[in-house]
Amino acid sequence: MKLVLITVFALGVLSSACKLETSSATPNGNVNANANANAKEVANLNAAGQQTSTNCQLSMAGAPNIKEIKLGMTPDEVLGLFPGSKDDEEVRKHLSQQPSQFGVSDFIIRPDKFGSKDKFKDATQITFNLLDGRVSAFTVGFNGPEYTHVDEFVKKFIQGTNLPPVDQWQGYEGMDNQLKILACKDFEVRVFIGGEGGKLNYVLMRDLDAEKKLKERRAKAHAQASPSP
Repeated sequence: MKLVLITVFALGVLSSACKLETSSATPNGNVNANANANAKEVANLNAAGQQTSTNCQLSMAGAPNIKEIKLGMTPDEVLGLFPGSKDDEEVRKHLSQQPSQFGVSDFIIRPDKFGSKDKFKDATQITFNLLDGRVSAFTVGFNGPEYTHVDEFVKKFIQGTNLPPVDQWQGYEGMDNQLKILACKDFEVRVFIGGEGGKLNYVLMRDLDAEKKLKERRAKAHAQASPSP
C-alpha cells in the first residue's frame, strides 16, 4: 500500500495543485523536490480514499501559528513577516494574477530570500493557498532533519501549542510512520516526513470551513453547467 501511494505522488506532477510550482523558478533541487512533494500530497491523499475523523474539538481560535503564520491572514499580513517580499518579482507575479472563478489564488515565499532563514530554520519554502483573499491553507516545507518516525516530528511541532498529544493524531493507512493527521473542529494539520535527510518534510494546515465553501461553489457551478434531463 505504501509503495502504491508513493507511486501515485510521483505521477501527480500535472495536478492542478502543482500549477504554481511549475511556473516558478526554483533555486535548488531540494526546494523543487519539497514543492512537488507538498503539492502532490495535498492533491492526492484525499483522492486515495481514506476519510479522516474529527478527533479534536479545537475551533479556529485554537489553531496554532507557525512562526507567526496562521490561517485567515491576508497576503499583506504574510508579506509583512518577510522584509522585501513585496518587491520580489516572483511574489508580485503570483499575487498579480486574478483569482480563479471560485476565488482561489496562491503564492510562495522562500524565507532565505528575505533574511528570514534564522527565524524559519530549515524551512525551504512556504506555499500559501488563498480563498477570497485570505489564507485558507499553507504548507511549510523543510530540508530536514531526518526522523525515524513521524511521531518525532509531531512531538516537536506541538511543543508550546494547545494541540493534543501525538497518540490522538491519526495515522494514514500504509504510511503510518510518515504521515500523521489531526482533524479539529475548524482546521486540520498534516505532518509528513520523507526524503533523504528529511528534505521532503512538511507541515500542512488548512481551514476546513474554507474548504467546505470551495467545494460548495464547485458543486454549484457543476450543477449549473449540467444540462437538465
